[in-house]
Amino acid sequence: MVSISAPHPDSRQYLPSATPDASPNQHILPLTAKVNDRDCLEIGGCDVTELVQQFGSPLYILDEQSVRIACQQYRDGWQKYYPGESLVIYASKAWSCLAVCAIAGSEDLGIDVVSGGEILTAIKAGVSADKIYFHGNNKSVAELELAISKNCRIIADNWLELENIATIASSMGKNVPVMVRLTPGIECHTHEYIRTGHLDSKFGFDPNQLDEVFGWLSQQSAITCIGVHAHIGSQIFEQQPHQDLAGVMVEWYKLALSHGLPISEINVGGGLGIKYTEADDPQSIDEWVKNVATALKIACDEHGIAYPRVLSEPGRSLIGSSCVTAYTVGGNKTVPGIRTYISIDGGMSDNPRPITYQSQYRAMIANKMSAPMTETVTIAGKHCESGDILIKDAQIAAAVPGDILVVPATGAYNYSMSSNYNRITRPAAVLVNNGEANIIIQRESYHDLLRFDRLPQRLIK
Repeated sequence: MVSISAPHPDSRQYLPSATPDASPNQHILPLTAKVNDRDCLEIGGCDVTELVQQFGSPLYILDEQSVRIACQQYRDGWQKYYPGESLVIYASKAWSCLAVCAIAGSEDLGIDVVSGGEILTAIKAGVSADKIYFHGNNKSVAELELAISKNCRIIADNWLELENIATIASSMGKNVPVMVRLTPGIECHTHEYIRTGHLDSKFGFDPNQLDEVFGWLSQQSAITCIGVHAHIGSQIFEQQPHQDLAGVMVEWYKLALSHGLPISEINVGGGLGIKYTEADDPQSIDEWVKNVATALKIACDEHGIAYPRVLSEPGRSLIGSSCVTAYTVGGNKTVPGIRTYISIDGGMSDNPRPITYQSQYRAMIANKMSAPMTETVTIAGKHCESGDILIKDAQIAAAVPGDILVVPATGAYNYSMSSNYNRITRPAAVLVNNGEANIIIQRESYHDLLRFDRLPQRLIK
């Protein structure tokens, strides 16, 4: 008997399913991804290789349809499964820019912000201030003044912040709607750096302080406590932690009512994971909403309270899978018996997650989508740092200089955490939809790198 080995797979295996209810977070590539008759990857009806020719590389390519579908699945899911009111709030720390906030706002989502800059971005994008929720564990007085002057909601994280809010609100003659953030003590199996729900966290009040916090709030004339908030982590695949959280939060909510507070909202945070590699198996957006909504309804019924308005804060699962980053392949180096490196024209400055979190990604050659993935290579960034490795032991088609290498699932925390390390300019970003590509972030220039530098006169020769 002759043994015939199976052929090598090609990059078409990463294309999303064509089902109408496809959940963006369960696919490695954006929902509109396909291969055209030139054997090139298309996203939003645009050929990725032509986008690089037009806009250069590295290049963030954001699929508008995938973002909108994620927004709609969250929004419609809550309306379908939860009997009370609901509001989905995009956690803009994942990617805060005018275009992304404007898309979220146009889908009737609010915006979760964590700085003065993110507040102004959301407002400039046209989001109503009463749908902007201001987070953070060390908000400055200036940031609080900005948020209060713009009539944003504030998620209070600690005693100093509550005292500052009361002082500022009184001086402005305003009454500020405030939610209280608490640490629920619920563990998740995720990376230590992005796990925020356990008791040993820099975020939020300890639950043992609740009576004291609620008692203090009940005496304030410039603050209205509108709700409680908790967030248990990020890139979560498990159902049970969020179901447990619902029960805990309803107990907090009931305690606030017993203090006579006019509380009306529960914010369950976010944290749903996305598919970076074949090993990742997240719930769909619809499943996540159904599970949390059902747990909240059951807890409210058990405690005999009316259904509060529920808020959720998706970030990564709303934007992460909707974007890819395109690079141009440079040289290569083979270390005999060890590995082959191929270099790209980006790296840790446009995607710091691999070197920071040891995050894993997939890659493909966008101009050779049907070519068999016969090569095992390590994809190296161009920075002067030995740890600037984007993907170790990646399976790709044979690549030569000038090929376009694409890394999917780069919409969350890539541009947001990008840097000018080695004085490398940040990439451009384009929004693609129905064959149209629009710049949403201009590529930085060398002039941009120098515009805030100041050279003292005594150093000028």
